[in-house]
Amino acid sequence: METLRFDSSDLEATEAFMSRAYTPMRIGGRPRDTRARVVRTATERISVDRLALDFTMAYDAGALNRITLLTLHTGTLANTTESRDEVYGPGESFLITQPGRPYAGEVRAARYTVTMFDTGLLTEVAVTGARTPGPVVLTGNRAVDPAANRRLGATVAFLRDHVLVEPDAGGLVAATAVRHLAAVTLACLPNSATGAEPDRVDSRDAGGATLRRAVAFIEDNAHRDIGLADVAAAAYVTPRAAQYAFSRHAGTTPLGYLRRVRLDRAHAELKAAAPSTTTVTAVAMKWGFAHQGRFARAYRDAYGVPPSATLRGTGC
Repeated sequence: METLRFDSSDLEATEAFMSRAYTPMRIGGRPRDTRARVVRTATERISVDRLALDFTMAYDAGALNRITLLTLHTGTLANTTESRDEVYGPGESFLITQPGRPYAGEVRAARYTVTMFDTGLLTEVAVTGARTPGPVVLTGNRAVDPAANRRLGATVAFLRDHVLVEPDAGGLVAATAVRHLAAVTLACLPNSATGAEPDRVDSRDAGGATLRRAVAFIEDNAHRDIGLADVAAAAYVTPRAAQYAFSRHAGTTPLGYLRRVRLDRAHAELKAAAPSTTTVTAVAMKWGFAHQGRFARAYRDAYGVPPSATLRGTGC
């Protein structure tokens, strides 16, 4: 995990930093105070930046090649790309621009969060057997409704404030959180997978053989960053067929089964560990559980005791 800080009142320095951090751009500022502060936390597949601008910054920027979400906390942002004048206010989470397209606008004395992740993650997490091939793309900038906007903002905030602040927030826990953010983004913003007409799943594709192949893959690879697309490919079926196979024969989903396998691995590790050298948090993070409260609830539901009891040797 990488942390980077920038703090300057020099417009040329700010322009140079923004061009390195995002995409080549020209900026202008007014009025007198042109201070800009940025704190970036980044892993391999995601970066989350906290920005504070004490002035109105106009920008004319090149294309971004990642999904780039903004969450405004104070101030406003006006998107003037292609002569549009869309204004976003505090509390809104939105897509700043479509990947691959230049964009322009004005940030007005704002505090905001910028979250960027790989475009391919949308296709990886999408549950679709649509007849229209190709990658899943976002087709709108704003959330589909107020509840979706709140959910997207809360997911970004959790990743920023609770996942990427942990010393061991690399590896599986960060990868799991990023996949979750991609899935929430698809659920909250208009996209090409929403409403797509699905192919009918052949009953043979959703049968027991598919389930066995998928289960074997999950159990062999639970320690790796895998998702629905990986499970489906290993079972030689579409993601939708994999979902049907687990629903029909196991009463769960592929990712639900993956979470249970990881929970079992965490349980086994806690049983074998010594409290003097291991913590519950470290084991939970290793197996992709970033939210300690949810991990503890799931653990208690599964084993009847808190994870701390297992670690101390006072529970199963």
